[in-house]
Amino acid sequence: MDRGIVVQSADDPPVVIEVAPGSAVLFGRGHPDAPVDLVLPDTAVSRLAGRITAVEDYWLMSNLSARSTYVIDNPEGGGEFVKVAPRRLDMPVPFEFARVVVPSADRPAVFYVFAPQHLYADRHAQPDGSADATRVAFPLDETAKYFKVLVALCEPRLRDPSSPVIRTVPEILDRLGGRAGLSRSAVNFHIDYLARTKLRVKAAADDEHGRADKADWQRAALVSLALQFDLVREEHLALLPGDCPARQEARTAGARGQ
Repeated sequence: MDRGIVVQSADDPPVVIEVAPGSAVLFGRGHPDAPVDLVLPDTAVSRLAGRITAVEDYWLMSNLSARSTYVIDNPEGGGEFVKVAPRRLDMPVPFEFARVVVPSADRPAVFYVFAPQHLYADRHAQPDGSADATRVAFPLDETAKYFKVLVALCEPRLRDPSSPVIRTVPEILDRLGGRAGLSRSAVNFHIDYLARTKLRVKAAADDEHGRADKADWQRAALVSLALQFDLVREEHLALLPGDCPARQEARTAGARGQ
């Protein structure tokens, strides 16, 4: 199928619907007078709950419910999600792989949407900027120890986007293991270096709540910024002890099969 999308139910075996550009899929509880393409048999789901329209390498979501908000998240991202308000029509969704969650009462009302890989401009077609080079906004060295500290800090949120965990310095040390050659003071130094110089997160208001609270806020701000701008991604988990690309592939395959 050329540049269309695939809608897949969470059933076993799943219902798979290919949607060509310009075509649409209706989903909901369904009714003889209001048939749908993808049935979500839950009493809390509207008979005609929504519509998905394929548009090249992205898709549009219409929420036809009068009172339920739908959530669309990116299972492969760092907690990325969008909300679709009741009666919102044709909202563009940018995720290549997405999970659509419709509020339900009796059983999970979930399905997946797979869109084509996004198109990107050829960077070689851009001016080289030798006379006026563009600076790198966040100049991170992925081989540096401070980057491993940042990956260890972001790991809980990367593995589970809904996780509220922000690792403490002792927990970061434990995750990196003795071979990292870091002490507690060294980890504190790297966190402060990331916050002040590399990612330039703003300090808490004049440190009015004390140094400990500032440290907590600083670590949380680093995680938020690093994941928001994709500075730390799932493939970077291979930099941590006990992780490897094969395990990453297994996790990704598992997420797609859920």
